[in-house]
This record gives sequence, structure tokens and C-alpha cells, in this order.
Amino acid sequence: MLSKKVKYALKAVLYMARHYNEGRIVVSEISKREYIPHKFLEKILFQLKSEGLLESKIGRHGGYRLSRPPQKIMIGEILRLLEGKIAPIPCVSIAAYEKCFDCEDEKSCDIRRVMKLVRDAMVKILDHTSLFDAIQSKTTASVNIAHAIAL
Repeated sequence: MLSKKVKYALKAVLYMARHYNEGRIVVSEISKREYIPHKFLEKILFQLKSEGLLESKIGRHGGYRLSRPPQKIMIGEILRLLEGKIAPIPCVSIAAYEKCFDCEDEKSCDIRRVMKLVRDAMVKILDHTSLFDAIQSKTTASVNIAHAIAL
């Protein structure tokens, strides 16, 4: 399940993607339009800026914008920046692997096997779906996501 932090981050960057050619966007606009608590959004955007996903400028004509075109930013990248992993359980994570304390044998664990399939499917979709893909019409986005699954 997505945390509120990740959900709000995705809503904010998708808003920026839809308005990419319009310049920087102030936090209050994103907060108001996407129904995201202003203070929480400020922290999220600052973190995304610190990670290089966003650029910002202070003052008149200031605000935030994506550091790269929406076609070049994948949803999986954002999730990893904020959460560190995509895997549903730690024992199937590539970046943040942890052995389950209650598992005798990972190789024969039915839960692990299924969750690895889930992780692989999620990674395939998230790492091949750009912000641009996500903001396209429902038909176009569905075709792009279906293509990602087929890869």
C-alpha cells in the first residue's frame, strides 16, 4: 500500500508534469489543486529537490518544476527515492533485502515465491511508466502500461 507521502508526491509531480511547459509552480497552487496539506507538501517537495528530481527558485516567479522532462522520469524512481524499496515484503527486496525471522527456508517459502512475482510485476510496470505515460489519456496510458508489462 502506498504511504500518504508517496501518494502526495505522485500527485504533486503528476501535476507538475501536466504543467511542465508552463514554468515553475508554487507550493500553494499544488496544495490547493491536489488537496495536499501545505506543510506536508513542502517537506515532500524539499526531499524530491534534495534527491535531484525537482528544481526550485525562491522569490518572484519562484516555485518548483521537474528537473527533467516528464518522459524521462519513471514512477518507480519516485517510489524508490521516498520509500527505498518497492517490494511488498523485505525478503524479496533487491535494494533492502532482509531475511524473515519466522522463515525456515526461503527457497521453499510459498509466500516468498508469490511475493517475488508481485514485486517483479510491480517493478516492470513502475520502471517502464513515465510521468508522461501516466498523464496521457486513459486509453493511451493503458496501452503504454500494457506494453511495459509485455517487456
